[in-house]
Amino acid sequence: MEQHVIDAELSATGARELLAATSLAHLAYNAGDGTPRVVPVGFFWTGAEFVISTATTSPKVAALTARPDVALSIDGGATPEQARALSVRGRATVEIVDGVVPEYLAAARKSMGAEAAAEFEANCREMYDRMARIAIVPSWVRFYDFGAGRMPKFLKELAERDRS
Repeated sequence: MEQHVIDAELSATGARELLAATSLAHLAYNAGDGTPRVVPVGFFWTGAEFVISTATTSPKVAALTARPDVALSIDGGATPEQARALSVRGRATVEIVDGVVPEYLAAARKSMGAEAAAEFEANCREMYDRMARIAIVPSWVRFYDFGAGRMPKFLKELAERDRS
């Protein structure tokens, strides 16, 4: 997918809202045994990459180092009319950093008040001497807004066929 298409998908109003308000995503990757995994993860969008942080001993660290191709799904909406999803494919890079990954704290602050965020940060700094910073640069992106009719092509064709 060309970069201008990726940028357009990420710039859609609903996509920007998901990225700004949501801190939970689902990460799909191939584990060390070659079988697929989907795990909930916190994330932070920097404007260029999705950053996921975890303990250096997390099984996904070794798996992503060996098999870096991933998919990420970020969704929201409580009703079918409000349903939105951002689907991302990319390649993960893993970097072990000293202390707490700054984007980890930034992601947490999206869903916490100032006092809770300060307590969370203090607890993290006590717990983690080092963390794995997993960065995903998107190579393919689609934003879906089902209530607005922005959906996968096969669903749109099916819906249009049923209207005729």
